[in-house]
Amino acid sequence: MRTRFKIKDGSLAECDQDNASIVVYSRPDNEEKQQLLEALGHDSHDLESALDPDEISRIEFGPDDAFIIWKRPNNVSFDQQLRFEESSIGLFLKRDRLTIIVGDFQSPFDGKQFQKVRSLNGVLLKLFLETIRHHLNHLKAIKQLTADLQVKLNRSMENRYFLQMFNLSESLIYYLNAIESNTSVLVKIRANKEKIGFSDEEKGMLDDIIIEHEQCIRQTRIYSSVLSGLMDARGNIINNNMNVLLKDLTLINVVFLPLNLIASIGGMSEFSAVTSGVNWRISYSVFAIGMLVIGWLTWMLLAWRISRNRRAEFRKHS
Repeated sequence: MRTRFKIKDGSLAECDQDNASIVVYSRPDNEEKQQLLEALGHDSHDLESALDPDEISRIEFGPDDAFIIWKRPNNVSFDQQLRFEESSIGLFLKRDRLTIIVGDFQSPFDGKQFQKVRSLNGVLLKLFLETIRHHLNHLKAIKQLTADLQVKLNRSMENRYFLQMFNLSESLIYYLNAIESNTSVLVKIRANKEKIGFSDEEKGMLDDIIIEHEQCIRQTRIYSSVLSGLMDARGNIINNNMNVLLKDLTLINVVFLPLNLIASIGGMSEFSAVTSGVNWRISYSVFAIGMLVIGWLTWMLLAWRISRNRRAEFRKHS
């Protein structure tokens, strides 16, 4: 799908083919790909690189144009699995035209950043800035999701919450790789800003974008490190909780083992024969009370042994 824009009164507006200075191709078909190859003068490798979500960010300069591969985050729907992914966007910049190729139907101009633009270079820089802030918004969402998952993990030992946290950690790793990959593009643009033809205002804006980009990298690294540490800690907590649960179940089994034996004997006809001279209400009441006493004594004995072992372990390490 092809969409055309022009710069009008400091903002972007859709237009027809005659006066379009910006052309966006969203998931181009074979016919549109052929048109792109003829119009841009690039080979098919550059075109396929722009559509490859795993392509590394880079910039290449030609005699009268520049070709940029830029990484940007995909829109996320929280009805789906908690996973944040990246995609590539191809930018073909000439003096009088900017051609943008995206591999999906996500418009590169959805944000509110594209105001007060006066040139194609300004649109390019606004696109970089919008991508950086899109990353920052996703980082805030990941932070909030991590806090919610921690609360759920404190109340439950289900694997699905831990797997969701693992997906977030994996997403942060890919985010960090993509953001650091974009760094090389910004650095190379700053080194060739005179060649591209940036104005003084655009040069200052480029410096601000690089600063904000570096802050985004640091924040991503911090979140990735914190989430990785939380996953290790939560894994240990889940294992410890499971051990405590198994220990409690073992104690219950130990308490009821002698009671089961006595109850089995009491259920036989021999008990009735032995107590035949006593009213069955009295005999079985005494039998039930005896089982309760034995169970309580067994529990107290186990609790005393556990307490003694803990005190001995504490004195050993103190």
